[in-house]
Amino acid sequence: MLNSLRPLSFRVDTELNVCPVLEVQSAIPIIMGSNIGTSVTNTVVALMQAGEREEFKRAFAGATVHDCFNWLSVLVLLPLEAASGLLRRLSQAVVDTLQLSSGEEAPELLKVITKPLTALIIQLDQSVITAIATGDQTVSNQSLVRRWCPATELPLKDNETSWLSHNLSEQTQKCGHLFVNCSLSDLAIGLILLACSLLVLCSCLILLVKVLNSLLKGQVASAINKVINTDFPHPFTWLAGYLALLVGAGMTFLVQSSSVFTSSITPLIGIGVISIERAYPLTLGSNLGTTTTATLAALASPGDKLAAATQVALCHFFFNLVGILLWYPIPATRLPIRMARALGSHTARYRWFAVLYLLLCFLLLPSLVFALSMAGWKVMAGIGAPVIAAIVFVVTVNLLQEHKPHCLPRSLQSWDFLPAWMTSLQPLDDVITKMTLSCRHQRGRNIQRTRNLETSLEVVTVHPEVKKKRRVNDEGRDPQENYYMNQVELNGAGCCVHKGSKTSSVSSQSDMYEMTLWSITGKANTSPRLQSTRF
Repeated sequence: MLNSLRPLSFRVDTELNVCPVLEVQSAIPIIMGSNIGTSVTNTVVALMQAGEREEFKRAFAGATVHDCFNWLSVLVLLPLEAASGLLRRLSQAVVDTLQLSSGEEAPELLKVITKPLTALIIQLDQSVITAIATGDQTVSNQSLVRRWCPATELPLKDNETSWLSHNLSEQTQKCGHLFVNCSLSDLAIGLILLACSLLVLCSCLILLVKVLNSLLKGQVASAINKVINTDFPHPFTWLAGYLALLVGAGMTFLVQSSSVFTSSITPLIGIGVISIERAYPLTLGSNLGTTTTATLAALASPGDKLAAATQVALCHFFFNLVGILLWYPIPATRLPIRMARALGSHTARYRWFAVLYLLLCFLLLPSLVFALSMAGWKVMAGIGAPVIAAIVFVVTVNLLQEHKPHCLPRSLQSWDFLPAWMTSLQPLDDVITKMTLSCRHQRGRNIQRTRNLETSLEVVTVHPEVKKKRRVNDEGRDPQENYYMNQVELNGAGCCVHKGSKTSSVSSQSDMYEMTLWSITGKANTSPRLQSTRF
C-alpha cells in the first residue's frame, strides 16, 4: 500500500515531499482507488489454486473479502466525502491539534535489503520528477534515468537540485546501475522493467503457493488451524477477532506491504488452515498496518511540507479506520464475508467467472468511471445516478424476497419473469462450454489430419552407415537379402525409393526400413508396426 501512495509524494534525495500541486481534497479519491487496486494481488494468487474445486472456493472467498471491504467502504465514504469532506476535515483537525515538527527520516525496514539490489538495476533522478510535477519546463526533455551520482554521499541543500549540478567534476561519477549507458528512451526502459517485474511477481506468487501447500499439510495444518481459529472462552470470544486485527496490523508494518501479507494468507485459506472468519480481521488489520509506514514517512518531511504530508497520511488512516467501524464491530454488518462466500461459490462452479471478475472490477469498471469523470460531473451524475438507483432497488428486492416476500407485489416475489441470462450464469456457461468444446474438437481434427498426412507421406531417411554397407560386396548376404537390396536405390535426398515405382506404399517402405536396419545391426526390427514385414 505504501507503494500505491507514492504517486502522491515525491522524493528529493532522502526526504519525502508532498507536491503542492496536488491538493489534499484531490488526493483522497486517489487514496481510495489505491486501496482497491492493492487487493488485486491476492485475488491473482487465489487463481493458482484453481486446480482443486474446494480449495479454489475457499481461496477465492478469502481473497475477495479484501476486495469487498474496499469496494463497500468506497461506495459509502466517497459520496460522503464529496458531500461533507469528512476525511479532509477530520485529518485537518488532527493536524491543527498536534504540534508537529519535522523529524528524522522514516525507518527503513525491508528497504535496507531491497535498495542495494534495485540500485544496481535502475536509479531515477527524483529531482527531475519534482521539477516536472511543479511545472518547470526547463527539464521537459530531461531523462528520468539518473546518469551521474555524487562521488560522496553529501546531502543537498533545500535550494539545490541534482539535475542542475550534473558535470564531470570530481564530485560526481557515473552511476553503477544497469541502464546508465543505455540509449533507449524512458518509455522503452519503463516497459522493459514493467515486464520483468510482472514476471518476477508472478513467479514469486506461484512459488509462494506451492511452498505453502507443500509445507502446511497433515498434522502441521491441523495444529496451526487450532491455534489460529481458536476463540477465547466465553464471554471473551469477541476478543479473538480484535487480536487478529492487531496481528494483521503488526505483520503488515513489518513487511511494509498489505499485498504481501494478504497474498501470504490466501493459500492458507485455500487449504483450510485459516477460516474466512479469522482471515477477515487479519485483512482489516493489514489495511491499518499499511498506513503506519506512510504516516512515519510523512512525519519525516521538512517543515514546509510536514502539514500537507501528514494530512494525506491521516486521510488514508481514517479511511480504513472508518471502514472497519462500518463493517466489523457488529456481526450483522460484516457484509464482506457474505459477499466473498457468494463469489467463492460462483467461482467454484464457473471457473471462468474469476477471470471475468478481475477484468470487470479492476479494469472495465474503473476505466468506465474514469471516462465518465473526464466527461464532466453532469454526464457522470446522469449515468451514475440511475445505475446506483437500480443496484439499490435490486438489493432491496432481494432482501425482501428472502425475509419478507409478503411485503412485495406478487410479480416481484421472484425473478422468474426475467430472462434466464439475467438471473443466472448458467446460459453464459453453456455458451462458453460449447465454444470451448468446439475449439477442442477442431483442434483434435487438425491434429488427426496432420498425423494422417505425415503417415501417408512418411519416408525413411537412410543413415550414412547404410551407404557404407552398400559399398561392400554381397558375399555374406543370402539370396533373399540381395534381392531386396537390388530393388532399392537412393534418391537425391538420401531416401529409399523402390525401383520400378515412383511412389512406394507404406508397407514397402517398412520393408526397406527393416532391411536397412538388419543390414546395419544384424537384427530385425521388433516394432509391432513392422513385425509383419520381417524377412
